[in-house]
Amino acid sequence: MDRKSEFAPGDMSHSDAISLFGASGLAMVITNPRLEDNPIIYVNSAFEDLTGYKAAMALGRNCRFLQGEGARKKDVDALRKAVSAGKDISMVLTNERANGEEFRNALLISPILDEETGEPEYFVGLQSEVAAGDQGKVVLALEDTIAEIQHRVKNHLAMILGLIRIKSRKMSEGEDLKDIGRRIESLQLLYEEMSAAGAEKNEDQIQLGSYLGRVGNAIAHLDGRPGVRVNIDVEPIMMQTDNAVRIGLIVSEVLTNAMQHAFDGQSSGLVELIVRQTDDGGLRAIVSDDGIGIPEGTEWPDEGGLGGQIISGLCAGLNASLNVGRGAVGTIVTLEVPNARATL
Repeated sequence: MDRKSEFAPGDMSHSDAISLFGASGLAMVITNPRLEDNPIIYVNSAFEDLTGYKAAMALGRNCRFLQGEGARKKDVDALRKAVSAGKDISMVLTNERANGEEFRNALLISPILDEETGEPEYFVGLQSEVAAGDQGKVVLALEDTIAEIQHRVKNHLAMILGLIRIKSRKMSEGEDLKDIGRRIESLQLLYEEMSAAGAEKNEDQIQLGSYLGRVGNAIAHLDGRPGVRVNIDVEPIMMQTDNAVRIGLIVSEVLTNAMQHAFDGQSSGLVELIVRQTDDGGLRAIVSDDGIGIPEGTEWPDEGGLGGQIISGLCAGLNASLNVGRGAVGTIVTLEVPNARATL
């Protein structure tokens, strides 16, 4: 994709716009227009920090509750019209935090369309606060980068939603949210890594080792338990972004499974993530634990379960193999990705 900027000197650059939605805190909202009044079904921690509303306070509500008294009617009308028509829109809107403080919010809202009907299945909203003097530059920057951001966010989210769609239709709204939320968090880390690593200089690759390290640390934080240690040892491997998404999601699923199930009845344990590049340019990621071990005769990943379906779909997309076995103690899961276009 051509990433040349058309801005005059002094204007916000293309890379500045990506940074705006990256390391500075990419607030993400997902709404479900198939439910009455298009309510919020997911917000990330950056949204909580930006608005002051905890997830529990935002879920189930239409995003209009954020609109401040200073919001211009023409902006609100344009936003409502775009959502009603299932169209993309970017703007800077006056919003209001939970404490009543107004702030200028750069918005990027885009639908994820149902492949069969063409109707919006979800809306993705990206948000970041901007200073008053930067508003015009931010709008121009959003317009210049909207295709880039939409391409990455929408394609990656569509991939996740496609993997869980069949089962999620049978779930309650709360279960749907739980399954979507944790997987989106791994994408949040990816976009932050893209910005922090200066991905604007090489939009097709990111530092996979650093990204997987952040995924591992996030899982350890979210699913950690007293007495269980997590050791992460990853090489500094560069990886094509779309492949990195799949690998990160697989590692997230495997680590989560280990943290949640490997130590039943144990008061202590160790989970290790080791990532190496192979001599043929591929990648090997090993997740091991010293827990109770996978029961004899059990096949995992089990495609009857959501996690198993996701892992199988992601491995197929990478032409990768996943081997699960018992160690001297615990379980060893090895992911082999051939010809991953990775370079040290």
